[in-house]
Amino acid sequence: LRSICGDDGVSQGEAIREQHGKDESMHRCRPPDVVVFPRCVEEVSALARVCHKHHLPIIPFGTGTGLEGGVGAVKGGVCFSLRKMGQVLDLHQEDFDVTVEPSVTRKALNAYLRDTGLWFPVDPGADASLCGMAATSASGTNAVRYGTMRESVLNLEVVLADGTILHTAGKGRHPRKTSAGYNLTNLFVGSEGTLGIITKTVLRLHGIPEATVSAVCSFPSVQTAVDSTVQILQAGVPIARIEFLDDVMIDACNRYSALSYQVTPTLFLEFHGSERSVEEQVKITENITQSNGGSDFQWARDAETRNRLWKARHDAWYASLALRPGCKAYATDVCVPLSRLPQIIVETKDDLIENRLTGPIAGHVGDGNFHCLIVLDPSDPEELQRVHLFTDRLARRALAMSGTCTGEHGVGLGKKALLREELGPTTIQVMQLLKDALDPKNLMNPGKIL
Repeated sequence: LRSICGDDGVSQGEAIREQHGKDESMHRCRPPDVVVFPRCVEEVSALARVCHKHHLPIIPFGTGTGLEGGVGAVKGGVCFSLRKMGQVLDLHQEDFDVTVEPSVTRKALNAYLRDTGLWFPVDPGADASLCGMAATSASGTNAVRYGTMRESVLNLEVVLADGTILHTAGKGRHPRKTSAGYNLTNLFVGSEGTLGIITKTVLRLHGIPEATVSAVCSFPSVQTAVDSTVQILQAGVPIARIEFLDDVMIDACNRYSALSYQVTPTLFLEFHGSERSVEEQVKITENITQSNGGSDFQWARDAETRNRLWKARHDAWYASLALRPGCKAYATDVCVPLSRLPQIIVETKDDLIENRLTGPIAGHVGDGNFHCLIVLDPSDPEELQRVHLFTDRLARRALAMSGTCTGEHGVGLGKKALLREELGPTTIQVMQLLKDALDPKNLMNPGKIL
């Protein structure tokens, strides 16, 4: 390994190995045996060939912001830390796309694009690496308008388990659409490092909207807030973001971010478009929210106020932790069809209260996707058991409503059994056949998904 990426590109230090053996989740992971720091795709390929020859597991590592234990070295092996591959390449402004290497994060990309009139809108909250976001099929607050990583990736450069370099849509190609053959790009989006190492991602960009307005609206109940969301989407309003925070979460955000919003179920909304279209969107939305008992909108028009508003939403994780100092947070993630959203949130809130759990709810409700950020004492086995049973009930409640056990966090270690229930044995068997074809030695991030 050192002969490929130099003495400073290989580490067996305990602290470095520990750092690369865990993410932001509660899953107990083990560190890899060694961490390598390749500088280019050729080095990734050469390192993979060594691992393939000696039957060493390979675990790709981006920024470690995952939430399902996806980077743990459950069978030991070699962690490929991609932090030295951080270039933005091939920006095509007129084509609205750009190519990035693995350690480029979404904030870094948008800073790079600042003067181009373009931006990349997929926003999972954490400043995750864009290749890591592709690997987990991440999404976030803007998905209701701009889609998820699945809709945003045009092509991938991937190193397979044996070191082969693959371009999923053909080398150098970046068309907006294609009907040429199997969709290998989307096979690797969401594969969580189990099929190959993503070393470049070609991303679809969007024009920065002429006008942007954010607003906050409080509601008398969970039901009325979520009903408003469904009705706004049914009315065809092209809303950019519509985020739900329950009373527990809004109270936590008030305390943590020094805000003064009413402590009731709340929607954070954002509208993009021309000045005139934004006015129309706002008018329709206000009519709908007020018909459901919503408060008057509190506006955030200038960039500074809007950024403060969305920072408060993105700091929800830390705000939740501050409710119980010294405790840990466990993030759940389910997604259901929009029509079932009011029912599942109401039932989930009742479940949390009944089982004495601190679980503020926040969600990308425009997609039917929400999270419980459960704050728990990991040294209390009885509470741990209650949390485990709750998360199982929540996922199965979503499955019973024709939903999914994970809208954006991925499967990793934590949801393998639930994936089998969701997809059924035949679909799992086909996935296993694909895994066996691309990685017959089971070296790529073994123990995850399947």
